[in-house]
Amino acid sequence: MSFDFEKDKNKHIHFIGIGGVSMSGLAEILLNHGYRVSGSDMKASQATERLAAKGAVIHIGHESKNIEGSDLIVYTAAISEDNPELMGAKAQGKVLMDRAEFLGYLMRDFKYSIAVSGTHGKTTTTSMLAHIVCKAQLDPTILVGGDLDLIEGNVRSGKSEYFLTEACEYKASFLKFYPYVGVVLNIDADHLDFYRDINHIQDTFQKFLGTIPEEGYVVAWGEDEKIAKILPSAPCNVITYGLEKGDIIPYELNFDQRGCGSFTVNYRGDKLFKVILRVPGPHNVLNALAAIGAALALELPTEAISSGLESFYGTHRRFERKGEKNGVFVVDDYAHHPTEIKAVLKAASKMPHNRLFCAFQPHTYSRTKILFEDFAVSFDEVDELLLADIYAAREKDNKEVSSDMLGNRIRQRGVNCKNFHSFLDMTNYLEERLLPGDLLITVGAGDIYRVGEMYLTK
Repeated sequence: MSFDFEKDKNKHIHFIGIGGVSMSGLAEILLNHGYRVSGSDMKASQATERLAAKGAVIHIGHESKNIEGSDLIVYTAAISEDNPELMGAKAQGKVLMDRAEFLGYLMRDFKYSIAVSGTHGKTTTTSMLAHIVCKAQLDPTILVGGDLDLIEGNVRSGKSEYFLTEACEYKASFLKFYPYVGVVLNIDADHLDFYRDINHIQDTFQKFLGTIPEEGYVVAWGEDEKIAKILPSAPCNVITYGLEKGDIIPYELNFDQRGCGSFTVNYRGDKLFKVILRVPGPHNVLNALAAIGAALALELPTEAISSGLESFYGTHRRFERKGEKNGVFVVDDYAHHPTEIKAVLKAASKMPHNRLFCAFQPHTYSRTKILFEDFAVSFDEVDELLLADIYAAREKDNKEVSSDMLGNRIRQRGVNCKNFHSFLDMTNYLEERLLPGDLLITVGAGDIYRVGEMYLTK
């Protein structure tokens, strides 16, 4: 099946799991191009309500009758093989594509597609690039893994040849993409419920490099040893970046009192322009350098690059400042991997504060079990750690690991850590403990952000 945005507007596309961040974004892009869209999910959400308001037919709950009349069915990897709509589609011989395959299919219609990959930092870097390409007035199509105020959500439908998206490595889905510019931020151990080990992950990223055409570009963190090993195999142009080594490095890097960096871009020995960031931490300097590399590969105006980065204040759930109450500042971040947690807490430690409180919710049993010892050493920056129960997401509790077990291990290391089994109890404790000048950061990919919101409104 082939798509032409102008000729195929009468085709009917059905999404199984339409409420997901990426799935809802894809559905919205099709709606904006005149397609008939329907979809189903287990529960209503802001995403499904937004799509319904734009004309999508939304079904709450999965039933085989929901797919009637559809020309193509797109499904998320999160659904099971016994999903009645998936089973019905197979029985009826319907055309099926998984989310990644369909996204890659759409990318073929764009001359300049940019795919941002890496274990950490994809959403932030993609959002930085979104600000840059919009400042350059390229009228891009954008698909981000979080809500970005600039585009009033996670998707923007443009009419140009530019397409910007995240490229997730889970289940090797990014191998189905067709990028002109591929960004590789880092390679770390994650999604080990799918990958055998770090070597398997590294090999998959190497295959991702092979999806970039000869005239295209890979932009990569050259100081990452795992990336450095695979870069020589890239069949395309290569631009590296780093804090100290690479084609792009920050000259005269400084951090302000909020921990936000500023520097001059040094590109292969030439000092090009000044950058002022509004998001904190060395990790965001690296994210900015990656965005700069992609922008330079596309030959975008330097004014658009510098002003785009300066206008970026973060995406929702990425070091998001939630508010202040009684002199206590509350920040939320989506970090759910030990490397991400350390980076976020390092950034938080640079903010003015008396004591740093962290409320953390582990994400999935498999990740908590496999990276147990890494999690145990991730919270040395905090004065007090509050641990919530594990957020199951797509998994079932097999009783092999728990938040209490993780708390015991962290306490063995001398960290002031307490376990809580309800957000209300955690919020009540914070109400009693927090004092003016303290900083509270909620961390995790589940719904731990509610603790900060409950504290602010209590």
